[in-house]
Amino acid sequence: MPSPSVELEVGSRLVRISNPDRVYFPTRGETKLDLANYYLSVGDGIVRALRERPCMLHRYPDGVAGEKIYQKRLPKGAPDWVETVEVRFPSGRTADELCVTELASVIWAVQMSTVEFHPWHSRRADTECPDELRIDLDPQPGTGFQEAKQVAGVVHEVLDELGALGWPKTSGSKGVHIYVRIEPRFGFREVRRAALALAREVERRAPDLVTTAWWKEERGAQIFVDYNQNARDRTIASGYSVRGFPWGPVSAPVTWDELPDVEMRDFTIATMPARFAQLGDLHAGIDDAVWSIEPLLEMADRDEVDRQLGDAPYPPNYPKQEGEPPRVQPSKKVAGHWDDHGNRIDG
Repeated sequence: MPSPSVELEVGSRLVRISNPDRVYFPTRGETKLDLANYYLSVGDGIVRALRERPCMLHRYPDGVAGEKIYQKRLPKGAPDWVETVEVRFPSGRTADELCVTELASVIWAVQMSTVEFHPWHSRRADTECPDELRIDLDPQPGTGFQEAKQVAGVVHEVLDELGALGWPKTSGSKGVHIYVRIEPRFGFREVRRAALALAREVERRAPDLVTTAWWKEERGAQIFVDYNQNARDRTIASGYSVRGFPWGPVSAPVTWDELPDVEMRDFTIATMPARFAQLGDLHAGIDDAVWSIEPLLEMADRDEVDRQLGDAPYPPNYPKQEGEPPRVQPSKKVAGHWDDHGNRIDG
């Protein structure tokens, strides 16, 4: 027998949802159709967060208790109205990724079992020049959301001093994300360099709470400010994206005033529709708050000259970068086996 399905009217489109009663979130029993209706309820917010950006999809064909599929290339069978954009990965290969321009594309992705949306920080007009600086506050073992919120306050202080407007949100997992809309004048390398300078300044102001150490063995019980989230093809869950946990948490935009008092479990697919209906999109003004990263690039210059702080390691799947330190765990580094540029010299 054919699978049951429903059709949802999304703008001028009809989007078919197959297996609408399949349970995706076992804690409360929300289904695939509940997930689609959630995204309809926050439509303006999710489209604003994804608009014109290459987008990686986290798909769960059997619900979040089953296998996760990381989908970079657009899934087969897309309607001709679903738009894409070509991107280049660190390996040099290219792919056509989903590029959301309307809410129907989000709902079609749900039909393809997408739970999480992870957009790039650049847009289709110029995928090589990010227009978003991303500050990812990642709790390490021994720390949690409370400490991440404390560090967010330090980030807020630094951004205020720089004249930049930060837009905070919960990660929907453990930490806090803060976005800054920037002029798309610089490439990934420069934007990552700016993010590293910001992270180091936050670390200087809260050394007992914050680390920028890339190697986990060096981080300790601190909040890691993940500057590498600003490298090419590094993505994090968008605002209003559901996360792949049984209780259906949402990466929720919040105000700076409410951030100290919120808890991660305040924001789920069960609670966010009413919040959105009452408050609207708390990130609605982000595109009007464009800032230049030049002050952070100047800070990076001072770090290099005055503090002798050079680059920091890239993720392991990236080609070796000019000026990058040795990409090897400190505990595994043997004196005499590496030159000053991080290249192995012992064969």
